[in-house]
Amino acid sequence: MRTLSFIIATVAIGRGIAGHLGFGDDFQKVLTPGTAKEPSAASSLGIITAAIRQDAQSPIACAACEAFLLQLKLVASRGDDFFIDIMTELCKRSGVQDADVCEGTIALEGPIVARGLREMAIGSRTSRLACVAFMGLCSHPEVIPRNVSFPSPGPGTNRPPPSGLEPLRVVHFSDIHIDPLYVVGANANCSKPICCREYTDVDKPGNNNFPAGLHGEHACDAPVSLEESMFAAIRQIVPDAAFSMFTGDIVDHAVWDTTQARNKFDIEDTYARMSRARMLVYGTAGNHEASPSNSFPPPAVGNGSQWLYDVLSSSWSPWIGTRAAATTKEFGAYSVKYPGGVGNLRVISLNTNMYYGHNYWLYEEPMEADPSGQLAWLVSELDAAEKTGERVYIIGHMPMGSHDAFHDGSNYFDQIVNRYSATIAAMFFGHTHFDEFELSYRDYENRSHTNALAMSYIAPSMTPTSGHPAFRVYTVDPVTFSVLDATTYIANTSDPSFNSAEGPKWTKYYSAKESYGPLVGTEEGGGYELTPGFWHNVTEALENNSTAFEEYYARRRRGWAVGTCEGECRDAEICKLRAARAQDNCTPPGLRLDLLEERRKGHRAGRDEEECGGSVVRDTLGSLAVDEDILMAFNGILLEKGVLHT
Repeated sequence: MRTLSFIIATVAIGRGIAGHLGFGDDFQKVLTPGTAKEPSAASSLGIITAAIRQDAQSPIACAACEAFLLQLKLVASRGDDFFIDIMTELCKRSGVQDADVCEGTIALEGPIVARGLREMAIGSRTSRLACVAFMGLCSHPEVIPRNVSFPSPGPGTNRPPPSGLEPLRVVHFSDIHIDPLYVVGANANCSKPICCREYTDVDKPGNNNFPAGLHGEHACDAPVSLEESMFAAIRQIVPDAAFSMFTGDIVDHAVWDTTQARNKFDIEDTYARMSRARMLVYGTAGNHEASPSNSFPPPAVGNGSQWLYDVLSSSWSPWIGTRAAATTKEFGAYSVKYPGGVGNLRVISLNTNMYYGHNYWLYEEPMEADPSGQLAWLVSELDAAEKTGERVYIIGHMPMGSHDAFHDGSNYFDQIVNRYSATIAAMFFGHTHFDEFELSYRDYENRSHTNALAMSYIAPSMTPTSGHPAFRVYTVDPVTFSVLDATTYIANTSDPSFNSAEGPKWTKYYSAKESYGPLVGTEEGGGYELTPGFWHNVTEALENNSTAFEEYYARRRRGWAVGTCEGECRDAEICKLRAARAQDNCTPPGLRLDLLEERRKGHRAGRDEEECGGSVVRDTLGSLAVDEDILMAFNGILLEKGVLHT
């Protein structure tokens, strides 16, 4: 095959895709010249990278991505080891991570990506989705129309009003990311995804200028002492808590160094601490629980997640019982009735990793509409709950409106939420690490308080990488289980007591009703529900009141390293709050050029919106797409290895 520079130059200066070349048993689209004169490699690559930087969703960027994927498919066709070697070398040259992070992560992720590439038809819908996930190029394709079938018509009823009885309190915490290798005094200023470990002699206690404190640092995942401090605070602040919801992610961010055995130990150890804290916990599977991270193959592909489902089933069974534990063993989800309270509540825990764009097992030809049959199962559970008069909490890790969620799966899920909106009291997620929310609507073309149907509460993280450690307490009606208030508590890392022997002090940060009620003309206190309509009105207040938006934006990070968000940033943030359906999320799938630059410089400041998502493969290929020097280096590697010829 001709050099990469020739192929990509054709995309930039030519007139589209003009020919076909047989590859294996399939026919693959390839790019052929559309001009009489072939430009120089350097100039044409510069044109391409400049075009991508200007608009990562443009036709040129999308066509260039297909050219990249074709070359990567050729590399993958030579086997997993060859693919890993090429990608590791490219990762090191790009500088997006340290050499050991490149080696470890790509050794884990590489075979999954290589498998997908070997089976992928370049130019297909799957390859376009791969461009979005692998490289941040192209826009999402249109959702494949699919009407989810329901066993019964809707009841025609609305959300029930609160009962006025003495409310319950429910705890929500997420993304604790415990690092068992956290060392007090180790270097808290490193170039790795997480610090506070003894990576080298320079990082050891006494040999660095940024020693890690007793209970955590913002550049590090959480020590066990911080987790135990939070559990103690929950017992003190909410001694009468009805139950707790944990929306996933126990394992730390050292994604280059995970093993199934280590993750199994960490998961079991953490749930044992929750049990010793005398908590009733309803949990869900985070993307970091898997090894490799993000990898949840659907049953049609294999049983590579069975070890994790077995661990979760065993850990959760004392809280959810044998029937729900058996469902967990099947696909990492369950449905269970809460045994307390005056009313009837069912908690349904979803495995949202089946709709996550960085779960690279999902890139099949064609892609499944309902991996694991989870959505069909959800319909049956909700329909049964509706018939028996139960209210339902849906919990999961990734919010289904996330910009990293597959639009198809999110759309089908949203149809289910619309159908059973009178039964679903609220939904609860984590993953983003920020204090946020998302709204579901009956009509996304005309979003208003009158057609807002469901509320997704997104909990801030306990790990301090995105702000002060936090957890939430919901005040809920004991009959309808509607949310009457949501109060966030934090441990302020700036407080001198945080890293003292006495441990962090957990204090009230804000109440949603107290902070947002006055913005929408409701009184503080009282027994009214924070309805989806209430929250839509909050978004309108944020849209029209810059001070209110700035306060909201500060709360996302619990007041730490807030930064500014104006103009397009502010518009996108408000749009995101109104987008529990991913196709309506205004955050584009394109490259975060600022993050790539920060990572290549060895800085950690750019982890912003990518706290729990992404992958080293994605960052490596992203640098390939926007840096002509790295693109030339990739071309040189392929020539050296005999994949291409001049």
